[in-house]
Amino acid sequence: MQNQLEKSAGIALIIGSILVIITMVFHPVGGNFEHLLKISKMAITSHALAILSIPILTFGFWGLTVRLGKNNSLSLLGFIIIVFGLLAGMMAAAINGLALSFFIKRYHGQSTEIIAQINHIIHYGFALNKAMDYIFIAACCFAIVLWSIVIVKKSILPKWIAYLGILLGITAIILMLFNVAFTNLYSFRIFIAGLVSWIILTGYALTKTKKRLN
Repeated sequence: MQNQLEKSAGIALIIGSILVIITMVFHPVGGNFEHLLKISKMAITSHALAILSIPILTFGFWGLTVRLGKNNSLSLLGFIIIVFGLLAGMMAAAINGLALSFFIKRYHGQSTEIIAQINHIIHYGFALNKAMDYIFIAACCFAIVLWSIVIVKKSILPKWIAYLGILLGITAIILMLFNVAFTNLYSFRIFIAGLVSWIILTGYALTKTKKRLN
């Protein structure tokens, strides 16, 4: 049964990553009130896919945690950290993609003065979204590094996946410390590309888990 859980989790990681990739491909670039109103349908659709990926990825990461040892402190800590990150990602998607789109539709056709006030609220929403993005990015990096350390120690999955995870995680953390703008759309896409590459490779490795005798 545990072997089947891990294989299902691997598939979940791959499916969740594909949903994230689709989200980033169709994710529109933000702007002022008029632009956001124009792209609201695409924003809702792309962010809804992102939110859909959250529980799927959570299940997949739990399967990874079980594979690495749910009683292993580093493995379990990695799962707890990634859950916080995924929750932050869900909040960012809900705020920036759903709530913002629903909000601005109510003010379509209003006066210039009202729209100017709405733009201030939009800027606050962007700032809130940026904070959630940083939490998401940091959590993903720390969780991946912790899991990769466990992989290296226990040789449960291919070690090259662990070395790739450590490289990605530490590089991203260092860039964040040097104030590299990970939260604009283009740099965020680069981070997501590296992240989903690691997740897909790890998910594939989980699907190849050999049947256990006990």
